[in-house]
Amino acid sequence: MKKELTINEQDEILSTLEKRFEKHKNRHENLDWSKIEAKLKANPEKLWSLEQMEITDGEPDVIGYDKNTDEYLFVDCVSESPKGRRSVCYDHEALEKRKEHKPANSAINMAEEMGIEILNEEQYKELQKLGKFDTKTSSWILTSPEIRKLGGAIFSDFRYNTVFVYHNGAESYYAARGFRGLLRV
Repeated sequence: MKKELTINEQDEILSTLEKRFEKHKNRHENLDWSKIEAKLKANPEKLWSLEQMEITDGEPDVIGYDKNTDEYLFVDCVSESPKGRRSVCYDHEALEKRKEHKPANSAINMAEEMGIEILNEEQYKELQKLGKFDTKTSSWILTSPEIRKLGGAIFSDFRYNTVFVYHNGAESYYAARGFRGLLRV
């Protein structure tokens, strides 16, 4: 699959991202859109990934800057787990183990296809400091190999003004559970 956008598509996603950036300044205080835009234009494959986040209803936005790597951090900031990424099990191994009623895909597979990372527990908790996310849904988060070896996977949500981390069988999937991604630019 070709992972690039046309010039018009690039302009559209940049416009969408800039409007969201201006609307939610609390997520990225002291960051300059023109610098972010320049990095995006220099990395068109990152624009493709952001477009994938957008078309799966993730509403990606900048939530930080990593000084050590000189990268801006884009995360899905939609209020509930992205609709276009729900009803998926955790990873490919879980997908293969399901004998009946297999979901269409897995969170880890989709993230890889989109060129993004699935949020880990720390990143998920940092996101929750910027608003209330997943108050009615939940999101798979990166699971340690130790838990995965035992057949489990972890997910999070926000209830009772608290971020909860739970476990489930990695093969499970629910209409209200998806995943949130991170893209470094």
